Amino acid sequence: MFLVTGQDDEKINKHWMSCVVPRPIGWISTLSKDGVPNLAPYSFFNALSENPPIVVFGSNGRHAHGAKDTARNILDTGEFVVNMATYDLRVEVRASSEAALPEVNEFDRVGLECEASSLVMPPRVKASPIHIECVLLKAIELPSEIEENLLIIGRVVGLHINKTCLTEGRIDLSKVRPLARLGYGQFSTIGEPVKGVA
Repeated sequence: MFLVTGQDDEKINKHWMSCVVPRPIGWISTLSKDGVPNLAPYSFFNALSENPPIVVFGSNGRHAHGAKDTARNILDTGEFVVNMATYDLRVEVRASSEAALPEVNEFDRVGLECEASSLVMPPRVKASPIHIECVLLKAIELPSEIEENLLIIGRVVGLHINKTCLTEGRIDLSKVRPLARLGYGQFSTIGEPVKGVA
């Protein structure tokens, strides 16, 4: 099967999300300029570089009330936190993906306790084992015919790593069990990492 954009868009839209997998989930917390906490998962997310550490995510689509709160908050304040989305928090991750009005505190709405960050204003998900504090480096508008499509690049300014997810001083992904997004509305997680693969 060979599909051409502009000709086979319906089929491409059906299969595209399964062509680049698994994708880590950036569970992004922000703070509005009015001080309202927001929390939402993004599956177009990844680390972009190591030195300096940079993360990137795509905010595309719109809510019924307008632009997505996460993107607007980051553009307004220049700060965000990436909270590790884990299997143990899968219900809360899913619940936080539902659209809510900007004045709604999404930590309260999904029943999550937050805690203060160290270098940025947005709060962190207390139950998440890893937090990445970021400042906005650049926002780039990408092509889109029907919706907002914004690439947000953040420079990492701090990491919080809970010692309970460490084994011999290293992050043990079998303890963290990060969520990953697949296609067709499916998710996965990491169990024991594969060893010996070059």
